[in-house]
Amino acid sequence: MPERIVYMDYNATTPLHPEVKKALVEGFDIFGNASSMHTLGRKAHEEIEKARKVVADFLGAYPEEIVFTGGGSESNNTVLQMIDCGSATCRCMSKGRLGLVTTQIEHPSVLNVAQYMENKGISVAYLPVDPTGKVDMEAYKKALAKSPALVSIMMANNEIGTIQDIRTLARMAKEKGALFHTDAVQAVGKLPISVHELGIDYLSFSAHKLYGPKGVGILYVRKGAPYCTFIHGGHQEEGRRAGTYNTLGIIGLGKAIEIASKEMDEEVARVRALRDTLKKGIQDRIPDIHINGHPTDTLPGTLNVSFQGVEGESILLYLDMEGIEVSTGSACASGSLEPSHVLLATGVGPELAHGSIRFSLGRENTIEDVNYVLEKLPSIIQRLRKMSSAYSVPSLGRSA
Repeated sequence: MPERIVYMDYNATTPLHPEVKKALVEGFDIFGNASSMHTLGRKAHEEIEKARKVVADFLGAYPEEIVFTGGGSESNNTVLQMIDCGSATCRCMSKGRLGLVTTQIEHPSVLNVAQYMENKGISVAYLPVDPTGKVDMEAYKKALAKSPALVSIMMANNEIGTIQDIRTLARMAKEKGALFHTDAVQAVGKLPISVHELGIDYLSFSAHKLYGPKGVGILYVRKGAPYCTFIHGGHQEEGRRAGTYNTLGIIGLGKAIEIASKEMDEEVARVRALRDTLKKGIQDRIPDIHINGHPTDTLPGTLNVSFQGVEGESILLYLDMEGIEVSTGSACASGSLEPSHVLLATGVGPELAHGSIRFSLGRENTIEDVNYVLEKLPSIIQRLRKMSSAYSVPSLGRSA
């Protein structure tokens, strides 16, 4: 058995906050269908609307602009498929113009939908990024010159943590008449967000990235923005998303957001300090590494490191045997033998990309956890490099 268990995969999912867990347990008794008019139904409806207002206030939105969904992937799919959903309002978004502008480093729930739209004949532009993961602005200007219908750029990258200047990107898109969507799944609760100040039309978020339950999320839809129903059936969400309300999940989401509104500033500073200590410790103890992502505009708890001459999967397995739980990249790409599309887009070579580990820290991590990782990791890398023919001639030197 390992000496301790250290969970550093918070970008993949988070444990329930104790207060969220308590709210869920209490919510089991609120079993009425929120669409029913009797007392139990009205109680469920009240809880849902309470959560909607909490989310809206946190994002600087109006309650009627919040649509509850099954999670970030559903929210992303809903927005992107509006380009050609069949509605007269939305189909005209793509008629005679570039359909979609996105980036090469988006989450699969955006990139795979973009490919699907291409297969349907919709034109898509995939923006390159610089070595830190920031959008190539010259390429963006050229794409906007083609009058796209929709721009979808994630607020913060799930693998390397790089934060985009969404306010500027959205303003530029609106100047060209394009609608703007951002996947904020990794950003909500870690960055201050006001959707109205950002000037965006759509925003996606998932509760399980913020110590809430899985299977529930939101889609922010600006008042007046085009909208096509993705899931048809009943009248729920003002006809925007059919299906019996996930009352329990929505209660948990509301509680998670309520907690974040109180704790975010202090928790972000604490986690960033832990991340910085881990980063410096790795740099000081292990040669021939590369830190991926932007040096300053990055999520507070995300650290992506490439280790020359070793496989990321091997590092992960050896760390797991020591009780340290990390990721080789996006959880949605686990099991894939392909190198990270995000790292390749930033110019990291395939061999180095294969040797990458994502540490993502959160509320339950401590300095003792960081020290434990720094105690175990160097010997693991040394052991793997001794077995690797790919590490015969070191060439990277210590990471800056």
